[in-house]
Amino acid sequence: MRALIVGCGYTGLRLAQRCRGLGHAVRGTAARPASIAALEAAGIAALPLELDTPVAPIEATGELIFYLIPPPALGCSDPRLERFLGALEGAPARLVYMSTTGVYGDRGGGRVDEDTAPRAESPRAERRLAAETALRAFADARGVSWTVLRVPGIYGPGRLPLERLAAREPALVLEEATPGNRIHVEDLVSACLAAGSSPRAHRRIYNVTDGSDDSQTAWLLRVARLTGLPPPPLIGREEARARLSPSAWSFLRESRRVDNRRMREELGVELAYAELDAGIRASLGEPD
Repeated sequence: MRALIVGCGYTGLRLAQRCRGLGHAVRGTAARPASIAALEAAGIAALPLELDTPVAPIEATGELIFYLIPPPALGCSDPRLERFLGALEGAPARLVYMSTTGVYGDRGGGRVDEDTAPRAESPRAERRLAAETALRAFADARGVSWTVLRVPGIYGPGRLPLERLAAREPALVLEEATPGNRIHVEDLVSACLAAGSSPRAHRRIYNVTDGSDDSQTAWLLRVARLTGLPPPPLIGREEARARLSPSAWSFLRESRRVDNRRMREELGVELAYAELDAGIRASLGEPD
């Protein structure tokens, strides 16, 4: 397999390393010098790429492309993705786009699967849904295979709320907290590889979650218990609405339980960290 990973940050670098470990020919893009250096240190061909400016042509015939770069923070579309697609030359083997479960919007804690119609409510989710649509239209017009992965909060080494707990930032009381969804970064990488290689993933959408639905409060309490940090002070929703930023409040306001059966049954993804305690311990460098 030949792979091009567009956006080798937290997840992309791990995906590139896994590809290389499996013997695949892989190259990765990055904009920051530190990320380029990390790719080169891992023995991965680095392609400097800044998508906020015009892009030179990118030859990608026969390559499997994983696109992991988020849209800009403003606007209603994704000009970064549009610049990348406009620069592509040749026909990729498949385009795998990493989106967000936020496109489902607020479901009041109800369950959603891939057949649930998107109902993006935040500008952030609207941009992601627009990007999904643009990528699918581009691929369909050129006869290129595509797969969309809808991903919730990603955690792993260096991505636990330790600073938040240490700072004693408040969380909602358990009775008022709503369900949430997560995925360990190593399980996300496994889902990416399955989406890139499975014939069944052609023109398909997959929710990539671990199947748990801990609220943010339950998640913080779990991390505190396993790390020995103090649990967060708990407040009600009205106080939280007044104290939190609009962006932070939007994460708490929206609630859904995301079904991952299609990922498990159709792609055959075996989760290493279906249990949150095991995933947290692994992220801390502890044995399962």
